[in-house]
Amino acid sequence: MRIVRFVTLRYEEPLFDWERDPSHPRGSWGLLVDNLVYPMDRAPYFDVGSDGVIKPILSIGAYTLDEVRLLAPVTPSKIACVGRNYAEHAAELGNDVPPEPLIFLKPPSSLIGPGEEVVYPAISERVDHEGELAVVISRRCRNVGEKDALSYVFGYTIANDVTARDLQKKDGQWTRGKGFDTFAPVGPWIDTTFDPADRIVRCLVNGEVRQQSTTALMIYSIPRVIAHISRFMTLEAGDLIMTGTPSGVGPVKPGDIMTVEVDGLGSLSNRVVAER
Repeated sequence: MRIVRFVTLRYEEPLFDWERDPSHPRGSWGLLVDNLVYPMDRAPYFDVGSDGVIKPILSIGAYTLDEVRLLAPVTPSKIACVGRNYAEHAAELGNDVPPEPLIFLKPPSSLIGPGEEVVYPAISERVDHEGELAVVISRRCRNVGEKDALSYVFGYTIANDVTARDLQKKDGQWTRGKGFDTFAPVGPWIDTTFDPADRIVRCLVNGEVRQQSTTALMIYSIPRVIAHISRFMTLEAGDLIMTGTPSGVGPVKPGDIMTVEVDGLGSLSNRVVAER
């Protein structure tokens, strides 16, 4: 199933009383089937049964994709990211492969959806694209073993770990360089049946391929990453994990359009604009 979050173009407002769903105040959830969006009355990861089957509560009626604007299809309490999870990417920045998954956080305030603008901060002189596959957690978990980790995956989506590279290097830690508002484009949907094994991940800038690799070259697998993160923090339903970017990262400038593609999952495009 493909899950989206959206507003209608006619009203640009949620369809439901979102006091019933405290995960996010803006946007309605929907089930995407072909070109039709069937509204759901709450975040679908709250409807995952003990058997792992999603049983969404659907509203009557549907919208075509032309009648809605898609938002980021996630409402995470946290965005956990894996650094240097592809050997060639670690090497291109002069870094060694980490001895265990290298984890950092992006704030939920950095989240935007497909088609939204990435703001180039006035205080940065280099902003880079970083295309990635991302994982959405289905239910609360802590101290998960690798063999059970995938049972806590709700689905997969596409992400761009936009980075102010100069500030990342200047600070020595990554919070500011990774955490600007608009620095986490995600979308266009969550696919709950997607198989992430050996999938091509690429990033294009203005139609030119900058990054291309396969998930088979991840140093640390998705089960390993989930198990590792859950040993030191509780993962909540709806939390997002960015699994790392391949080599080829590079700078963008205002006016550029970044497009991240994952074969079989779709594409995510965002324009870069200068800070006003």
